[in-house]
Amino acid sequence: MPDLIVVIVATLTAIGGIVIGFFARSLMSGRSVKHAEHYAERLVADARAKQKEIVLEGKDEALHLRRAAEEEGREQRATMQRGERRLLDREEAFDRKVEAFERREQALGARQQELEQELTRGRKLQERQLAELQRISGFSAAEAREGLIGQIVDEAQAEAQHRVREIERHAHDEGEDRARRVLTTVMQRIAADHTSEATITVVPLPNEEMKGRIIGREGRNIRALEQATGVDLIIDDTPEAVVLSGFDPVRREVARMTLLKLISDGRIHPGRIEETVAKCRSEIEVVMRQAGEQAAYEAGVPGLHPELIKLIGRLKYRTSYGQNVLNHSVETARLSGLLAAEIGANVAECKKGGLLHDIGKAIDHEVEGAHAAIGADIAKRYGVNPIVCNAIAAHHQEVEQESVEATVVQIGDAISASRPGARGENLDNYVKRLEDLQQIALSFPGVERCFAIQAGREIRILVRPEDIDDLASSRLARDVVKKIQDELQYPGQIKVTVIRETRAVDYAR
Repeated sequence: MPDLIVVIVATLTAIGGIVIGFFARSLMSGRSVKHAEHYAERLVADARAKQKEIVLEGKDEALHLRRAAEEEGREQRATMQRGERRLLDREEAFDRKVEAFERREQALGARQQELEQELTRGRKLQERQLAELQRISGFSAAEAREGLIGQIVDEAQAEAQHRVREIERHAHDEGEDRARRVLTTVMQRIAADHTSEATITVVPLPNEEMKGRIIGREGRNIRALEQATGVDLIIDDTPEAVVLSGFDPVRREVARMTLLKLISDGRIHPGRIEETVAKCRSEIEVVMRQAGEQAAYEAGVPGLHPELIKLIGRLKYRTSYGQNVLNHSVETARLSGLLAAEIGANVAECKKGGLLHDIGKAIDHEVEGAHAAIGADIAKRYGVNPIVCNAIAAHHQEVEQESVEATVVQIGDAISASRPGARGENLDNYVKRLEDLQQIALSFPGVERCFAIQAGREIRILVRPEDIDDLASSRLARDVVKKIQDELQYPGQIKVTVIRETRAVDYAR
C-alpha cells in the first residue's frame, strides 16, 4: 500500500510539472513573439528613414548632374559660336585671295599677250637678220651651224683636256704628298740591317789534304755524303774550299753542318757520315722551329699553327735575289702593320699577311705552282682568316685583291724588296728587264724612241707630235703602265714619262 501511494504521488507530481512547464513555455513564447514584433517595427522604421535619405541624396545628385550638363552645353554652344566666327573669317579671307588671284591672272594674261606680240616681232626680226647674214656671208644656216658646232666641240675638248690634266695633276700631287708622308713615317719607324746571302754555300777546309779525305777511297765518302744529304759536292781547284750545290736550302744547310762536324771530328767514313747527317737533321728541325717562333714574336703575330711556325722557320735558309726570305717576311710584317695603323686598316691581319706572304717559298721546290698560290693554300689549310689568305695570294697581283689589307701587304712587300741594298740582281735579268720595258713602249703606234733609265725604274717615251696630241699622250702613258703591270714582274714601281715635242723651224734668207 505505501508503494502505491508513492507511485500515485510521483505520477501526480509529474503531471503537475508537465502542466507548469507548458504554461511557462507558452508565456516565454509570447514574450519572444512580442520582442520580435518590436524588433521588426524598429527595422522597418530604420529602413524608411534610410529610404528617405537615399531619395534626398538622389535628388541632390540629379540636380548636380543637371546643372553640370547645362554648364557643359553652354560651353559647347560658346565653342561652336567661336568656330562659326573663325569659319566666317576664313571664308572672307579666301574670297579676298580669290579676287586678288583673278586680278593677277588677268594681268598675267595681258602680259602674256604682250610677250607673244614681242616674240612674234623678235622672230620676224631674227628671220630678217638671218637672211641678211646668209646673203652677206654666203653660208647657209646649216653650214654656219655645223661650223659653229665644230668650233664649240673643239673648244670643249681642249677645255676638257685642260681640266682633266689639272685634276690629274692635283690628284697626283695630293696623293703623292699623302703617300710620301705615310711611307716616310712608316720607314722612319723601322730599321732593317740585312746582308745579302749567296745562293751557293762554300765550306772552308783547314788544308788541301782534307779534300782527299772527303772524297775517300774510290770516292766512297763523297758518294755517301751526297746520297745522305741530297746535295752535290763540288771539289775543284779552289784552294781550301768545297762548294755545296743543291736546290733545297735546308738540305744544303744540313750538308754544310755535316761537313763541318766531320772536318772537326776527323773521322770521315760512310757510317760516320750517315750518323752525322741524321744528327744534323734533328738539329736543323729544332733551329727552324726556334727561328719560326722568334720571327712570329718579332713580327707580333701570336697564335699561329705549329706547322706554319715550322714552315716560317724553313725560310731562314731561303734567299730571293740575295735577300733572306725570313728576314724579308718579318720586315714586311712590320711595314704592313705600321702602314695599316697609319691608314686605319686592320693591323693584326696586315701583320699576319706580311709574315706569311712568302710562306709558299718554303716548299715551292716540292709543289708545282706559284709561291703566292701555294702559300694561300697552306694558310687556308691551317685555318687562317680568308682576308689574310687573299692577301697572300694577291701580293703579286696574280689574283684580285679583295680588301685594303691585301693592298697594304703588297705595298709592305714592295717596300721591303725594293729598298736600296735589299736585293741583288744578275746582269742578264737586269738587261732583259730593260729590253722588255723598251719593247713594250715601242709596241704602241706613234712612239718614235724610248729610253729605260735609272736602272729600269723609269722609262721615257718620245712620240711623234703629228701622230700623238696632248690628250693622246696622257692615254698612251696610262696604256703603257697597264701593259707593264700585266706583263712584267718587278720590285717597286716604274715611272712612265711621255714626251711630245713640237718644233717650228724656218730660215731667214
